[in-house]
Amino acid sequence: MYNKIIKLIIAAGLIAFAVYQFTESNIGNGIMLILLSLIFIFLYFKNEFILLAFLKLRKQDFEGATKWLNKIKNPETALVKKQQGYYNYLHGIMVSQSNMNDAEKYFKKAISLGLSMDHDLAMAKLNLAGIAFSKRRKIEAQKLLTEATKLDKQGMLTDQIKMMKDNMKRAVGPTQHYGAGGSVRSQKRRG
Repeated sequence: MYNKIIKLIIAAGLIAFAVYQFTESNIGNGIMLILLSLIFIFLYFKNEFILLAFLKLRKQDFEGATKWLNKIKNPETALVKKQQGYYNYLHGIMVSQSNMNDAEKYFKKAISLGLSMDHDLAMAKLNLAGIAFSKRRKIEAQKLLTEATKLDKQGMLTDQIKMMKDNMKRAVGPTQHYGAGGSVRSQKRRG
């Protein structure tokens, strides 16, 4: 795993050598070196391990995605701020399968660091709403759900948002059955 600064140094070195190749009339070599430097500049903004983890996640291979994410040893030095957001977002998705408390921490950190795509931010807020709802924090869940609805401009999460709203409506309804209401003492008197 290369540090993010090393990627820029390699790109600058390749561009400098490309300029030297242009001055020596080796145009083909110079163009090839510039294209090679663009790969390092691209990898500065889009981390290779995060891209590979997203590919594994699309195939529902959670173990493979976790393996690629674990190759990033120190995210603060290896990743730019948005990449750190996606790193935490992906960890939140992985951990949400088993541990909701850790997933909540990862999603909150991802939102605070920032995600560049609105639908990713909406998905993180939708997951946080589900976690808050499962912990009986209905007001926070409602707030996060409305934020997720606003962020989902393309309608990719409408089914999930609708399902979450339906679950919240069902949970708000009465919890007692007809004829069995009242306190425990009054039920004992009747029975």
